[in-house]
Amino acid sequence: MTTPPVRARDLGFLLHDWLDLEALLAYPHFQDHSVETVDAMLDIAGRVAADTFLTHYKAADSQEPHLVEGQVRILPAIHQALAAFAEVGMFAAPFDAEVGGLQLPQLAYSAAMAQFMAANVATSAYPMLTTGNAKLLVRYASEALVKACALPEIEGRYFGTMCLSEPQAGSSLADIATRAVPDGDDGLGARYRLFGNKMWISGGDQDASENIIHLVLAKVPGPDGKLIPGTQGISLFVVPKVLVEGSEYAGQRNDVVVAGLNHKMGYRGTANCLLNFGEGAHYRPGGLAGAVGYRVGGMGQGLPIMFQMMNSARISVGLGAAMLGYRGYRLAVDYARDRRQGRPIGGRGGPPIAIIDHPDVRRLLLAQKAYAEGALALVLYCARLVDEELHGPAEGRDEAAGLLSLLTPIAKTWPSEWGLAANDLAIQVHGGYGYTRDFDVEQLYRDNRLNPIHEGTTGVQGLDLMGRKTLKDDGASLATLRHRVTATVERARHLPALADFAHVLDVTWARIGALVGHLKAAGDDVASLAQATSFLSAFGHAVVAWQWLDQAVVAGSLAATDDPDETAFRAGKLAACRFFFETEVPRVDVWLGIVGRRSDLTQTFDPAGF
Repeated sequence: MTTPPVRARDLGFLLHDWLDLEALLAYPHFQDHSVETVDAMLDIAGRVAADTFLTHYKAADSQEPHLVEGQVRILPAIHQALAAFAEVGMFAAPFDAEVGGLQLPQLAYSAAMAQFMAANVATSAYPMLTTGNAKLLVRYASEALVKACALPEIEGRYFGTMCLSEPQAGSSLADIATRAVPDGDDGLGARYRLFGNKMWISGGDQDASENIIHLVLAKVPGPDGKLIPGTQGISLFVVPKVLVEGSEYAGQRNDVVVAGLNHKMGYRGTANCLLNFGEGAHYRPGGLAGAVGYRVGGMGQGLPIMFQMMNSARISVGLGAAMLGYRGYRLAVDYARDRRQGRPIGGRGGPPIAIIDHPDVRRLLLAQKAYAEGALALVLYCARLVDEELHGPAEGRDEAAGLLSLLTPIAKTWPSEWGLAANDLAIQVHGGYGYTRDFDVEQLYRDNRLNPIHEGTTGVQGLDLMGRKTLKDDGASLATLRHRVTATVERARHLPALADFAHVLDVTWARIGALVGHLKAAGDDVASLAQATSFLSAFGHAVVAWQWLDQAVVAGSLAATDDPDETAFRAGKLAACRFFFETEVPRVDVWLGIVGRRSDLTQTFDPAGF
């Protein structure tokens, strides 16, 4: 067996010491689980990740998906890994028992997925998309569609996708042009024929599952035959690759074809497709052109419904980014301990020392630790909020939902930007070896470079945070966050090693609050939104600073131990917290200054000057 890609103590500290999984398991919804059953599931996940996902990490990068007579073929080892994933119940893990699930808390499931993503993020994309797809169907689709499409996904027999972007529209979903024409009804509900193109569809085709369930955004033409402009006319449709039981055309190949494969710099094991719907040249279910689909939810409600899967995917992207950064960091630590080069500063002669003994290398490793472990903590914190929102005490659910909404653009973006920074530093630790394909840190960087773009670019997330979540919000969620930050500050004030950091954090969040008040009073959203990315950067760093201080409080308050490994582990948490406050938190003032000045340069500069 290969070594698990994530250290058990790293997950154990976050789940048990910091996020109090035991208290979560006291919720009635999770009464069939215990700390022991969750730890057993995490152990199984680590073993399967090491034995079936990690083992083909390099092969999937070099042997990319390819087309054979219109069918995408992927590496056979990916088939085997996903079959093992299904066999141990990982597809079913986060679902309720009534649909065949294991009813595992989202926090525990995310910790399990962290191990698969650290091992092989490209292979992990297939179950990540499938579970998100099935969750949406279970929540919004008819009983017939759930039975025909979602239940086989929960079993791991069918895989799922999300089909949003189009070649001409990109992230601007208001401009999608895929049409859905009414085509009667059958056993699955209101039936439509879809015509259009979808781009950047991860898992859009593959040969590892029995079927593929596409969730497709499209517009139904009005009485005049024209599409409604904007997002109001968007509806959501289930479009199976092979038509399922209950359909009038069950068993027939649907009119969905792969027009081409996108060859990305990373995630190469994930088939990424341009799909044509309704081409009519190869497949004509019922003898007619048009991809057969079934509407989920009401007319024009496609985007609000799809946001459930999109938001889940944003947090999943953040988790993947965190784990790519984490794995690069652990590889860099191992390399720095083994690699001998140079002598101590001021020393003469003697044998070369391990490069981990050079202060600058320790700086690089501390930065990676602060970024990667900070990112993982952030995403797992959000996973706990999901459990609080859905299954916690009724009086706290709205608060958890609001805080989760506020933190979602942070959970997607901060790990994507700073996990990538950690991968960059991992290459630096490896020196010249780092940018060769012989060492995994080169591939980890390429894989992670996609994540600042996946599920909405950094700029899009900044607009979401500053616009919808801050300027247009009543401030309740920000107040909740500030209350939780203050609680951490109060606990840290009484610990001599952390008191100064508590003061810095308090001042930082006071400044953020004052700036938000100033921007709202100014009333010029256009000028404010021009600085949205700087605001996102400042806000994200301030959130992670809070969480590092909170972890440091917990690490410093654990019972005394004689175990040298545990002592070193706790010291590492305190050192990472100190590093973040000494080196990273000063950036927040710079970013906030940029936002506060509300420069008009990017709005007024003539593009001809480029």
